[in-house]
Amino acid sequence: MKKTEKHSWIEQSPAESEELVVKLAQEGKSPPEIGMILRDVYGIPKVKKVLGMSILQILKKHNLQPKIPYDLMCLIRKSVALQKHLSAHKKDFTAKRGYQLTVAKIRKLARYYIRRGYLPKDWRYSAEEAALLVK
Repeated sequence: MKKTEKHSWIEQSPAESEELVVKLAQEGKSPPEIGMILRDVYGIPKVKKVLGMSILQILKKHNLQPKIPYDLMCLIRKSVALQKHLSAHKKDFTAKRGYQLTVAKIRKLARYYIRRGYLPKDWRYSAEEAALLVK
């Protein structure tokens, strides 16, 4: 566990802060949303500095981590929106190029997460599965 810092303006103890992270995750908040809520409402500037572990590490400890990392999920949502747009506007080549770049980012990020062990080794991006995943 990393060294934690004690700030005078933080009213919660580290244990209470951890419970707060778990409670917010159970309410369906994403890790970035949890971080912003802790910063804006509870005055916790950096969770890792206060608790010694990141929000994702806390969620993993309590088996609440998302199946697909948040940044990858945002890219998948973007690709689905672009697919929907392209099905209605077939001549929009700028959007087609944006879709190609987004899919390339998804594949690159997926390779990184597979290497790090956040995604299973057989995980592959496909447009059909992405549309089902977003719904």
